[in-house]
Amino acid sequence: MIAVIIRRLIWSIPVFLLVTGITFITMHALPGGPFDTAKTPPALVDQMEAVYGLDRPLIEQYVTWLANMTRLRFGPSLAYRGQSVESFLLPALGISMQLGAFAMLFALMIGLPAGIIAALKHGHWQDRSATFVAILGVSIPPLVLGPLLYWLFALKLDWLPVAKWASLSDGLWPYISHAILPAITLGAGISAIIARLTRASLLQVLYEDYMRTARSKGLSERVVTVRHGLRNALIPVVTYMGPLAAAILTGSLVVEQIFAIPGMGRYFVTSISSRDYPMVMAVVVIYSVIIVLVNLFVDIMYVFIDPRIGHAH
Repeated sequence: MIAVIIRRLIWSIPVFLLVTGITFITMHALPGGPFDTAKTPPALVDQMEAVYGLDRPLIEQYVTWLANMTRLRFGPSLAYRGQSVESFLLPALGISMQLGAFAMLFALMIGLPAGIIAALKHGHWQDRSATFVAILGVSIPPLVLGPLLYWLFALKLDWLPVAKWASLSDGLWPYISHAILPAITLGAGISAIIARLTRASLLQVLYEDYMRTARSKGLSERVVTVRHGLRNALIPVVTYMGPLAAAILTGSLVVEQIFAIPGMGRYFVTSISSRDYPMVMAVVVIYSVIIVLVNLFVDIMYVFIDPRIGHAH
């Protein structure tokens, strides 16, 4: 297990350099700069670029940025008058992670039971209903589902609040109520995919030889399904956890804009348009680290679900 973790962490280093290098080059290749405005004199633009080191060769800027990253310093924000990027992103990261956790919880709570019921009731109305809802969930993007939920439950019915993100200090229900619509918007499509994966995997497992052997020993269908079938059927679902993290991170950019949530998505979108290079790079780094850690967590979960996978490594 330790060897697997070390090997994954070593492989993440070139991935990190590739992702950050491409992002760094792409951002600087875009036309315009952080200080280019119609009212700013060219001499002042040159002076500001010299102050922030933007007049240096690109490779030198990247090496300097990497050196600062080893000390966990993201640098000053170019769009927020030189304030440190950390002062903006750390609170925003906490909000984005809460939104992602709510979305993942919703996706698992809906997707897993729906997939299990569809597999156990294969060919019946429960199976057809779950399949229809799953197809519907995958087909509707958050860009459409979010405003629809916003209009129906917030504006029309006035059941849930929007355009704000509460904290636990405001009370449990205010905290949860503000997260319901964004979490459903972000997690609906993911829950549909989890349901389809669970259904297909469990259907295949239910007819394996070891399942028939377990039934022949007199075990109840519930024990056979939960203890022997579901554990093996969850492997494809766990495999999807890595792309699931990427889907939640990228989807949160849209959802945070729709519901005016002060998460990292807001800073990422505004920093691109304002050419705030340190802010963009900080968001990319944080997202990359999260995805690497989630994929590492998936590898560890493999061993707990099926110990034979750990021996194969």
